[in-house]
Amino acid sequence: MHALLRGLWQRHNPAVLLVTHDVEEAIQLADRVLVMADGRFVLNTPVAVPAPRDKADPALVALRRRLLASLGVTDTTSN
Repeated sequence: MHALLRGLWQRHNPAVLLVTHDVEEAIQLADRVLVMADGRFVLNTPVAVPAPRDKADPALVALRRRLLASLGVTDTTSN
């Protein structure tokens, strides 16, 4: 599904709004990530790493931690 979405975006260049609960999916696909809590946006940040993205990229690791923190989640999987 990710490859299909990326291919359609590259071919047609539409505006795409992707709603997900998956932080990894947001980091891999988005140009910008917004986090909602209690019906309000609590974080609005660009994803400045060019695609294709390596999830081990230090900028993405930092962004992942920031997104999880804004959701009140403690990240226990990365160092």
